[in-house]
Amino acid sequence: MAKIIPFKAVRPTRAIVGLVAARPYQSYTVEERESRMDYNPYSFLHIVNPGYKYHQDIKGKERYKLVRNRYLEFKEDGVFVQDEKPSLYVYKIVNRLGQEFSGIIAASSAEDYEKNIIKKHEDTIATREKTFKSYLKTVGFNAEPVLLTYPDNETVSSIIKETQKKHAEFEFTMTYRDTHYLWKIDNEEIISQIQNEFKKMNTIYIADGHHRSASSYLLYQDEKKNNPNHNGEESYNFFMTYLIPESDLVIHEFNRLIKDLNGLTKEEFLIQLDSIYRIENRGNIPYIPSKSHHFCMYLDGEFYSLYLRKARYKMNTALDELDAELLYKTILQPILGINDLRHDNRIEYVNGRHEMITIKSSVDNGDFKIGFGMCPATIEQIKSIADEGLTMPPKSTYILPKLRSGITIYEF
Repeated sequence: MAKIIPFKAVRPTRAIVGLVAARPYQSYTVEERESRMDYNPYSFLHIVNPGYKYHQDIKGKERYKLVRNRYLEFKEDGVFVQDEKPSLYVYKIVNRLGQEFSGIIAASSAEDYEKNIIKKHEDTIATREKTFKSYLKTVGFNAEPVLLTYPDNETVSSIIKETQKKHAEFEFTMTYRDTHYLWKIDNEEIISQIQNEFKKMNTIYIADGHHRSASSYLLYQDEKKNNPNHNGEESYNFFMTYLIPESDLVIHEFNRLIKDLNGLTKEEFLIQLDSIYRIENRGNIPYIPSKSHHFCMYLDGEFYSLYLRKARYKMNTALDELDAELLYKTILQPILGINDLRHDNRIEYVNGRHEMITIKSSVDNGDFKIGFGMCPATIEQIKSIADEGLTMPPKSTYILPKLRSGITIYEF
């Protein structure tokens, strides 16, 4: 059974929440970050990039301590205020395409992660886990929730809809034209009702935030070991999450761009490819795959459709069925010689929100030799892979919604 608890969120004041909220630090270019910090003293980027005020690039533990200092300054200056009562938070995002995402911000159990009640579908890198654990231990807060998804639940959905009829605590629009809304639930009876529904769920899944989940779990292990009076209710036993129903998730694919043909001529490459795919030249007409195991390929100014010859590929697990794995096992690794999808600099990824024309232009301008497009994974595939204890290749899914930092903060 999944355990969630309310918490006393630290939040920006209503008047400036839109100025505080920021995308994840790594998603900005250096120029974008500096521009935002130059003209917006309230941006959460000032907290996570504390060296900006000293015109220095500060790293490691020294940076973590300064992040903590900047955060405390924001609290001292009244930019952040902590709620008086533990609450759950209904949160809605409406993006510029009109897609809506509604869910609940809560604190989820690190023990649930340990017991595989919270399941993952991606591998994490141990060094990144440990680095972020050290960061969390020093700064003492989560500023961006991990995105979790749960089976659609009528009771929870009804509570969310009723809550959204009330006046929102926040309503603001970002420069990307996403509008954000937040409502607070501090009624103990309603909170208990929501918690009871989650207790009925045997499994919930990480949609986005695998490294943050793993790092929070490592922190929980450390603090538990070092606390002789550990009782399981301390704040370090939990981490901040945004839980949304499976039907609200929007899953895009990541398409692949490759810089060369691994020493093969175009003709040699196509002959090798023919042994496992039916190939059709589509000329200059973009081909958009409409079903699993069909791919688009762009090479030498022409689009191709690729249909898997299923007799040549055995599918024994849920992972074998995944198009990103299929592409890797049949083309990228054996023909194009790409073994390490995470670190090989011959491959790059383009999320599926961009049209195939992006792949075409990247190849046409000479930066890449060949590009591949595919269908997005489904939530059923993601769950099946997680249920079998398997992990997807890097950059298999681009999942919406994408969350902002600094809107709710969980202290531990």
